[in-house]
Amino acid sequence: MSLPDDYMTYPYRSYGMDQDRYAWRPVDERPKIAWPCGRPLAAMIVVPIEHHTLEPSGKPFKSPGAMQTPYPDLRHYTTRDYGNRVGVYRILKALKAAGVRATFPVNAGQLDRLKPLVEVILAEGHEIAAYGLAADHIHWSGLEPGVEAAWIDEVRQRFDAAGLRPRAWLSPARQQSFSTLDLIAAKGFDICLDWEIDEVPAALRTDSGPVTALPLSNELDDRSLMIDRRQTEAEWANQVLEAARYLGADVDRFGARMLGFTLTPYVSGQPFRMAALRRMLAGLTAGVVWVATASQIADAAALS
Repeated sequence: MSLPDDYMTYPYRSYGMDQDRYAWRPVDERPKIAWPCGRPLAAMIVVPIEHHTLEPSGKPFKSPGAMQTPYPDLRHYTTRDYGNRVGVYRILKALKAAGVRATFPVNAGQLDRLKPLVEVILAEGHEIAAYGLAADHIHWSGLEPGVEAAWIDEVRQRFDAAGLRPRAWLSPARQQSFSTLDLIAAKGFDICLDWEIDEVPAALRTDSGPVTALPLSNELDDRSLMIDRRQTEAEWANQVLEAARYLGADVDRFGARMLGFTLTPYVSGQPFRMAALRRMLAGLTAGVVWVATASQIADAAALS
């Protein structure tokens, strides 16, 4: 059976990108940026505060970290709950000891339930970001018309009701529809952590003005490396530090860079991983790395 004549026809086939959210810019052609104090690397630590329901819908897919065994999967459910009640406080203690601030994306549906945790996060100088409604509210282009806009509107309303006005947005499962960027920009979010498109911040075009994309490394995701790929905590810490070393050493060729990575409370907050986490944070702060929040990095990039 032969293919139809228009099978290879693609209207965006040309040099560069096949979308218009951001410009085509090879690494050796983009403008060089610089961080405060002349440091060659900015590190953005992201600590996701998420709620996984005991019976996920699985539409269009299960969010990473969702329940795995037949209902009721109490083993995985209680582990995730442990992260938000116990593990995250170990991470907070380690961040405080290292003298660094992180970005905490929070599911809007958990703001009331986790109010004491949110208060501690803010009291210690960290940044709160929006993390959709819940892990099971996944954004994709197969949603019924109006559903995604209603979700994002509810996220903003819930944060407003809590007295919070986050600038940064992280989508559940880091999944977007074709409309997500326009919808979040319309609600005042001007920073997005979904796309790993570069090693520096990038301006994304939306109907409501630019949104700054801050790359968050999926390859250094703690849950992916230590749970899915079954690497040791020592290997994970070494990989983060090696990425920081390599990117920091490249400043003369390509300018300053940034490195974003996650500390998932039920993964990195386990007691047997604390030594590796403390070693990693010590390695970052002892070198030429500027550890900063999402807003700090986005603002510095705009001024560079």
